[in-house]
Amino acid sequence: MSSPPLPSYLLDVSALIALGVRQHQFHVRVATWVELRQFSSLLTCPTTELGFVRILGQTPAYASNFDQAKLQLARLKTNSKYSIRFLADDQDADGLPAWVKTSNQTTDGHLLQLAQAHSAKLATLDTGIPGAFVIP
Repeated sequence: MSSPPLPSYLLDVSALIALGVRQHQFHVRVATWVELRQFSSLLTCPTTELGFVRILGQTPAYASNFDQAKLQLARLKTNSKYSIRFLADDQDADGLPAWVKTSNQTTDGHLLQLAQAHSAKLATLDTGIPGAFVIP
């Protein structure tokens, strides 16, 4: 009897930043989870990549400008030890989960919806997203 296939995980913005920035407070946590390789692939999407570049480019603690943030993301995506794939975003606001009630929840709901539509799980550090996988 064969074991079930390993899931794919769509990294939310915080998880993607934690993986890609060594000085992030949760880098070791996310990098350790990734090293365990209990997934078939890690995924990004337009929302998470744009969030990565926006936050790194405007947060003084990361000491990156816009171009450096884009380069850092490109390096992370081509790092063979992570096996990161890009997931095209084909979901609209009509399919947001029922628990999304405020504008602050729209991105989380959208990412969860996108992951589920592609048989993946949303991987996050946020314990407040119903149905998401919280990186241990």
